[in-house]
Amino acid sequence: MFNPENPRIQIDSTPFPSGESTSAASILIEIMSSSTISSGISADEFQALEQKVLRAVEIVKREREARAAAEAEVASLREQLTAFQSNARAVESELATLNKERDAVRLRVEKMLQQMDELL
Repeated sequence: MFNPENPRIQIDSTPFPSGESTSAASILIEIMSSSTISSGISADEFQALEQKVLRAVEIVKREREARAAAEAEVASLREQLTAFQSNARAVESELATLNKERDAVRLRVEKMLQQMDELL
């Protein structure tokens, strides 16, 4: 609990006297509504703490947005990779078919040239 002579606030998992849990919102509400705590912390200290909390909330918000954007980009890149891999397999298959056709044409041309040599 709060000791006016030793103004420290300890946050643990025990509920407040009002029965609320120790979520960030309930902690701030309890701190702001408590007259014993507000007399032990100066207005400047409280304002500085409030600014730090607001900055922390903004940082968390930005990081969450950045993470969501990164995850969306990863999903998009994975879809593109899958499409490219599928296209690469199709191109490899087509290349193998064209190589076989080229070899068949080469054999036929060699055979015709051989027949022409025999005629001469």
